Amino acid sequence: MATERYNPRISEPRWQKAWEEARLFETRNDDERPTYYVLEMFPYPSGRIHIGHTRNYTMGDVVARYKRAKGFNVLHPMGWDAFGMPAENAAIQNKVHPKEWTYQNIAVMRDQLKMMGLSLDWSREFATCDVEYYHQQQVLFLDFYEKGLITRKTSKVNWDPVDQTVLANEQVIEGRGWRSGALVEQRELAQWFFKITDYSEELLSAIDELDGWPEKVRLMQRNWIGRSEGLMVRWELVKETAPKGESELEVYTTRPDTIFGASFMAVAPDHPLARKAAQGDPALAAFIEECRRVGTTAAALETAEKKGFDTGIRVRHPFDPEWTLPVYVANFVLMEYGTGAIFGCPSGDQRDLDFARKYGLPVIPVVMPEGADAASFQITEEAYSDDGVMINSRFLDGLSNKQAFDEVASRLEMQSLGGRAQAARKVNFRLRDWGISRQRYWGCPIPMIHCEACGIVPVPKQDLPVKLPEDIDFDKPGNPLDRHSTWRHVKCPKCGADARRETDTMDTFVDSSWYFARFTSPRARMPVEREVANRWLPVDQYIGGIEHAILHLLYSRFFTRAMRDTGHLDLAEPFKGLFTQGMVVHETYRAADGRWLSPSEVRIEGTDGQRTAYEIATGEKVTIGSLEKMSKSKKNTVSPEDITESFGADTARWFMLSDSPPERDVEWTDDGAAGAHRFLQRVWRLVNEAAPALEGVEPKASRDGTAASISKGAHKALKVIEHDIEQLAFNRALARIHELVNELQAQFPALGKADAATRSAAREAVEILIHVIAPFMPHLAEECWERIGGEGLVAASRWPSYDPELVTDNQIVLPVQINGKKRGDLTIARDADQAAVEKAVLELDFVKKALNGAPPRKVIVVPQRIVNVVA
Repeated sequence: MATERYNPRISEPRWQKAWEEARLFETRNDDERPTYYVLEMFPYPSGRIHIGHTRNYTMGDVVARYKRAKGFNVLHPMGWDAFGMPAENAAIQNKVHPKEWTYQNIAVMRDQLKMMGLSLDWSREFATCDVEYYHQQQVLFLDFYEKGLITRKTSKVNWDPVDQTVLANEQVIEGRGWRSGALVEQRELAQWFFKITDYSEELLSAIDELDGWPEKVRLMQRNWIGRSEGLMVRWELVKETAPKGESELEVYTTRPDTIFGASFMAVAPDHPLARKAAQGDPALAAFIEECRRVGTTAAALETAEKKGFDTGIRVRHPFDPEWTLPVYVANFVLMEYGTGAIFGCPSGDQRDLDFARKYGLPVIPVVMPEGADAASFQITEEAYSDDGVMINSRFLDGLSNKQAFDEVASRLEMQSLGGRAQAARKVNFRLRDWGISRQRYWGCPIPMIHCEACGIVPVPKQDLPVKLPEDIDFDKPGNPLDRHSTWRHVKCPKCGADARRETDTMDTFVDSSWYFARFTSPRARMPVEREVANRWLPVDQYIGGIEHAILHLLYSRFFTRAMRDTGHLDLAEPFKGLFTQGMVVHETYRAADGRWLSPSEVRIEGTDGQRTAYEIATGEKVTIGSLEKMSKSKKNTVSPEDITESFGADTARWFMLSDSPPERDVEWTDDGAAGAHRFLQRVWRLVNEAAPALEGVEPKASRDGTAASISKGAHKALKVIEHDIEQLAFNRALARIHELVNELQAQFPALGKADAATRSAAREAVEILIHVIAPFMPHLAEECWERIGGEGLVAASRWPSYDPELVTDNQIVLPVQINGKKRGDLTIARDADQAAVEKAVLELDFVKKALNGAPPRKVIVVPQRIVNVVA
């Protein structure tokens, strides 16, 4: 009689309902078991979740289910990163309120996630746009402000004159707003800043202690913070060339050793010296305006053509008053870094070399590799930026870079310019304060009030929350809060006079910089319950994309410290373990007219060697593109509902984790999903067919006979799988489960006629199999558990323990050499003595053949390592 196939459409909703009714995944803060906090970066409610998202959540779910089975009180929550510009764009395009759009999307995405069978504590769910959440965020803002961790200052911003909003550097495309297409203006606006730079040194030094983080992420954090030890050098301006009132130019450099290779100075377009020089020079003013229309991201500057404008100003070299250098305004120098001015050494910096070649400036080699010939060493197309020996540098010649650094520093510290030392050693950081002001409606209101008499006044805590008004419109560009008829008008809490609210809202990075702490007590009437948060934090395992390796993680680290210093927490680091998973990728499909087509709109014919795609609706041929990250714009996304409808959630979960290491990308294919589904059915057949013989049988390991091989195989697999899950090596764990299923299938055919010991060993092996698949395919595990008459729910049961005696091999395999060359292997008892090993080796067929009846000259046995027969 054929075994009935496992039907996920029936089973999965059934077990999800059983878990929910039992409230299995709701976490109690008063549970005394050891805590374990696993968290995936929460999603933005954009409308629908694709299968790429669920890989992230499945990884976290495997950890959560495993740790729960190991006896931990597991916190595994879910929420929504819900503020931001996409909701406002939807409001403009679809004439729908951002709140309505956001909560509709949340409802859809919540249902999608629940279909995946994730063991999430939905009782702790919140969205960052919930008033209860951003109320507490405003409390934190006021606490940070009182502690001196927030400041308001004027900052240069990219301003879109059509949308009337500030744009991030990444939103400026070839000098135009990414949405409006308008030419972007550089404006000076008063902005709110978190003083993250107060923690520069602490944030940097603590990276060394984050041993649960990938090294590549730690390196990215170090580079972003960017600590450097250098010299602040004051260069004298040649008086007759300088604007009135200007006498010096200050430059921060990490390479003062190359000062004799300087051939030009360059200042940022918005440097005070550049601005002053432009007042009497229309051509320079036009060049500065041109520079302002180019994005200022590192990527934009790297790819942009390096341009400069000779201001006519010159500086004197600190060690030679007769040597003067031109001062350029350059588009690659940023005011935000150092002093907004550099000295260019073309021989030691590729960017400076390209600039010097373009403008015909001198290139003086000042550092050469150890052992090179100073007389013949030249710089041609490539700058030499490594360490070496100083040349063409007067009193520095022959010194190493470090020696030259110290010599230049010492001499300039002794010299004076205008009554002050001409140089001073300084530690500098690349990190800048975090500007959080955003000119938009859909964000957390900044709880500050502007009063003409009192200045800027915090909103009293008893008056919080400052709620977003519901009655807004997007009929005009800009921030609707600026033109709201009543919301922005308020009385000053200090003097009672008419005042106005701050209409900027907070950067959405603020919302996601402390949500992990809020999850520990999400209904508290304060940001966090301190003792509860201290017990749960730091997050034991945080999982998310590498794209968040810098800003989100850095801001979260700052927030945790700021919450510590304002009395909300007693720790500094938010995440103990960090894992950055790879993406799920899918090939793209494009119609002849350029339209992107989704996988469901395409029919594929042929095999991997010769595949042809056709649009189902038209029958026309379709171009098959490269594998790319799933994105709505290219329509190469796969819906979880489609997968669940075809194969079930367990198949999707299994496939996403089995194909490649979790830190690498995985290609979603229908064939791969079908293969995962076939394996799921194999597991079901194995258990279903064995169930009658295992009914009422006590699970018990065996150490003798046929039964022993079943027990040993199951216990060895259990040990390896447990280790692999602990290491997040999910693909290796799944490969071992495959092997275990193969072993059990080979041993189970005659199970109905087996003796009692064999059936007991088989019963235990099947129970082990069910438990090890449970974190990956939880619905199938419950179905199998019920089929063999298991008590309760697998999701609520303990992880089995392996027997150390059963996982220890009593035999070892020794390589056998003949005259120093390996000819085969010997399998023998681990505790065999030397005489037994020699005797066994001489009985091997390939040894007998090599000796051809003659006795060996010598048999060398290296215990438990190798045997060498000398013929």
